[in-house]
Amino acid sequence: QVQLAESGGGLVQAGGSLRLSCAASGRTFSRHAMGWFRQRPGKEREFVATVSWNGDRTYYADSVKGRFTISRDNAKKTVYLEMISLKPDDTAVYYCAADDGPFGQVGLRPIEYDYWGQGTQVTVSS
Repeated sequence: QVQLAESGGGLVQAGGSLRLSCAASGRTFSRHAMGWFRQRPGKEREFVATVSWNGDRTYYADSVKGRFTISRDNAKKTVYLEMISLKPDDTAVYYCAADDGPFGQVGLRPIEYDYWGQGTQVTVSS
């Protein structure tokens, strides 16, 4: 079991930056690929970024490539999402999630993730 808690959301102007954190509890954090997803108003939850268990592989949605960076610190049981050049279209609730699939798997779809945080709101004003 993994419990996840996001923080770092808030209101920022377009072009600004935010750093989201996701703190995990549980003994197996370092075995899980970790992902960030978001749900924009009126839309389905969508993939943003993911990082493998040891950080050697990262994947991003096309819409955030070059602006968002995912990273993890297994010693601190924390995964981060650094967001720069934010746009109003990035406004969403951001969720972190842990993939409890086969070791080494790095999922790109919400259905592949088993543990979810409560989410943190990011609002980008124009």
